[in-house]
Amino acid sequence: MFEYGLCTENYNPDLLFAFQGVVDATKKSYDFKYHCHDFLELSIVTSGKVEYYIDGNEYILNKGDLLLSNPGLYHMETPNERSKYTQLHIGINNFKLSEIRDNYIDNKGVGPVLKFKKHGSEFLKCCDEIIKEEKMKRMGYPLVLKSLVMKLLIIICRELEDDDEKVEENIYSCSLESNEKQNIVKSIINYMNDNYMNDISLDKISKNMYLSPVYISKIFKEEIGDSPINYLIKIRLAKAEELLKDNSLPIKVIAKRVGYNDAYHFSKLFKKYYGVSPSSFR
Repeated sequence: MFEYGLCTENYNPDLLFAFQGVVDATKKSYDFKYHCHDFLELSIVTSGKVEYYIDGNEYILNKGDLLLSNPGLYHMETPNERSKYTQLHIGINNFKLSEIRDNYIDNKGVGPVLKFKKHGSEFLKCCDEIIKEEKMKRMGYPLVLKSLVMKLLIIICRELEDDDEKVEENIYSCSLESNEKQNIVKSIINYMNDNYMNDISLDKISKNMYLSPVYISKIFKEEIGDSPINYLIKIRLAKAEELLKDNSLPIKVIAKRVGYNDAYHFSKLFKKYYGVSPSSFR
C-alpha cells in the first residue's frame, strides 16, 4: 500500500481517453464552454501558456502544470488571439483512493492547478511517453497507455504527498493568531493597491510577505472570502472603471495603466465582471 492510499488489490482505473489537444488562436478562433465532468480529468500543458477560468477564478498554466479536474469542477480555456499551446488531456473513471470518493484526488489545499516542485521531470517524461504511445498505436497500445496513466497518477500522488509547503502551512496555521492573519491580509491588500499597475503574481506576493503561496491563499480566502488573484482583478477593474470616464483615453492605454499588457484579455475580463465591454460601458 502506498502512503496516499493506493492499494495493488483495487488499483485498476479505466482510461476513458488520452490525447494531445492543439490550440493555435493565431489561425482560427475557439469557443470553449464552461463545463464539468463526472469523471476525473487531467489536463497537462505540454507547450506554451494556457489561460483558464476555473470555478470562478482566473489561472495561468505554463508547461508542466497540471489542471486537476475532479468531478463537478467547472473549468474553461480562455485563449486570446495570440494563444498557441498544446495540452495532454486524460479522462479516468473507476479510480479511488482509500477513504476518498470515486474519481477524486485530494489536492491537499493547493487548488486545482498543480505546479510540480519535486517530480516535474519524471511527470513530463511520463506524459511524453503517453503522447508517443497514443500517436503510434502499436500492437497492445491500449494496455501500455493504461499502465502509463496508472504510473502518472502515482507520480501526482507522490508530488502531493511530498509537498513541503503543506507542512509550512500547518505550522503557520497553528502559530498565528486571528489578528496576525488579519494584519497579513491587510498588508497584501495594501501591496495590491500600491502595485496593481505592475506585473503581480501569487509568487511575487509570497516573496514580498516571506510566506508560502499556499498559506497566503488559505488565510486570504478565510478572511476575505476570495482568492488573492481574484481580488487583484477586482481592484484593477475598479480602477479601469474610473479611467473609462475619460473618453480621451484609448482602451489599450487604460488596460496598461491597470496592469494588463493585453487589451483583448483586459476586455474579456471586464465584460465577464461587468456584463458589457469597456467601450460599451463607456
